[in-house]
Amino acid sequence: MIDVVHEINALQRRVGNRVLAAGEARTVTIVRTFDAAVEDVWDACTNRSRISRWFVPISGDLRVGGRFQLQGNAAGVIERCDPPNSLAATWEFGGDVTWIELRLTSESDRRTRFELEHIAHVDAERWAQFGPGAVGVGWDLTLMGLAKHLESGDSLDLQEAAAWSASAEGKQFLSLSSQEWCDASVAAGNNRVQAQAAADRTTAFYTGTPA
Repeated sequence: MIDVVHEINALQRRVGNRVLAAGEARTVTIVRTFDAAVEDVWDACTNRSRISRWFVPISGDLRVGGRFQLQGNAAGVIERCDPPNSLAATWEFGGDVTWIELRLTSESDRRTRFELEHIAHVDAERWAQFGPGAVGVGWDLTLMGLAKHLESGDSLDLQEAAAWSASAEGKQFLSLSSQEWCDASVAAGNNRVQAQAAADRTTAFYTGTPA
């Protein structure tokens, strides 16, 4: 049994902008504090065998300049790595190239602040259609998997995870997550009506229900 409200409230979400060489980009940032040492969280996020235990199997060359492939998900190139504090990589999926930056901060011997920023050039039409929840909801799910792994050391069963996402409890999580990203969008200065419409479409996409 998963405490959906607790999992939703365990996350902080921010929506913003960054200027890159290719122009202005949109950002979604997700923050969670784990009851684990920074070295343990770093290992869980960078060790090939552990990544597959809470996310999906990963292949490739996991070093700076190396290319990786997440099974059925994104590929990319590792651009920077500063163990156990930060990592930056491209995130290539569906023909789009975006970027992720992971930042870990030790708050005590057994407490770590995890911050992930996803950076993308998103045209106005696509942003209006789905907003930040298009990627944000997926990251919310992913961090829940990481939290469970850090707590128990157990491996994620992908079939069980998919079944849970399709359950009433899973759909509640997805719906609440989408709404939280809507609120983060509004807090960043986006129009409430437009943000809500985008969130409704995102919720429908993730839950398989009509918008």
